[in-house]
Amino acid sequence: MRAHHGCSPSPPSRRSVLRALGGGLALGALAGCGVPAAYVPAGDRAAADLSKRDRRLTFANWPLYIDTDDDDTSRRPTLDAFTRRTGIGVQYTEEINDNDEFFGKISPALMNGQATGRDLIVISDWMCARFVRLGWVQEMDRSRQPNVAKYLDPLLRSPHFDRGRRSTVPWQSGITGIAYNKAKIGRELKSVSDLWADDLRGRVTLLSGLDEAFALLMQGDGVDITRWDADDFHRICDRVEKLVAARHIRRFTGNDYIKDLETGDVLACQAYSGDVIQLQADKPEIEFLVPEEGAELWSESLMIPNLARHKRNAEQLVDHYYDPEVAAELAAWVNYVCPVPAARDVLASSKDEETAALAEDPLIFPDDAMRDRLAIARDITDEERPELSKRWNRIAGV
Repeated sequence: MRAHHGCSPSPPSRRSVLRALGGGLALGALAGCGVPAAYVPAGDRAAADLSKRDRRLTFANWPLYIDTDDDDTSRRPTLDAFTRRTGIGVQYTEEINDNDEFFGKISPALMNGQATGRDLIVISDWMCARFVRLGWVQEMDRSRQPNVAKYLDPLLRSPHFDRGRRSTVPWQSGITGIAYNKAKIGRELKSVSDLWADDLRGRVTLLSGLDEAFALLMQGDGVDITRWDADDFHRICDRVEKLVAARHIRRFTGNDYIKDLETGDVLACQAYSGDVIQLQADKPEIEFLVPEEGAELWSESLMIPNLARHKRNAEQLVDHYYDPEVAAELAAWVNYVCPVPAARDVLASSKDEETAALAEDPLIFPDDAMRDRLAIARDITDEERPELSKRWNRIAGV
């Protein structure tokens, strides 16, 4: 943890306690009830917008995912600056702890054509894909978002599930790669296959969530994750099954891989870039690897749900966070991959030495060599999910 930012370590709830099967079952249940009706046509998604006369919005996010004041943690400087500049008040709630749980919380309203009471939400892109397919979110008016149009990272502009990012805008991004203890292993790791070296037997962990684990393993097999198919998936499952049987893989984890790395029980594992930045402050011997074959770039994204009553206000807030100065302030606090590359120059010009150093951290601003190896995985469709989840969860013991 970078103490001068006053932030806590990345919470385990954001990328690690996700269970892909839960959401799949939820949608399967809907489909079983004759839910093509769950889909909302484009013409039925908007409500009368109260933004001009009601200068406020409600913003639901994950815990510990925004900057707070060092002396008063109830204050959020980047949000306060938005309110001062626009006169729009923000009711900010930290109510999202799990993608499937939040899906269950607001899906009844969205299915039944009712407002959720929220103008802006942040969820993981694999879950965003489900909302987009169901027609549960509104397209944003990019003419009101010049910063998004200008500064959004080209790598994130057009994921498979939302071409052109019309309905979603990344809040923060990250990389699923490999963390390892270079000092204890005694060599540099370079590829996914290096995890399977004999001297690492029983000292390797993989992520337990299907959506979190599969892409990196496929990349290690030379698969283009933007266009993978079921054969690619089952091939890596065959390999992982053999490694489990041989007790090479110690276990499957959520964010508790951090504790295993700290204690030395595990020497190498699948990991998230943001977690490793936090860990390196106390354990500089821990390295983060974007393998030669590539790594997955993921996002958690902002969306405006159907029937939101303050859509224009929400669009303004999204654009506020794409001002490079604001994006830099947020990036310095959360330490994830910043979706606004122009924020790098802002941090580099800081008079604070540690803040300026963040501009050179490739896990916040990936350099060109790293960017060439990053890709956004094609999302798992609702039709594929039951079969794939069943196989992966059996292997991972979920």
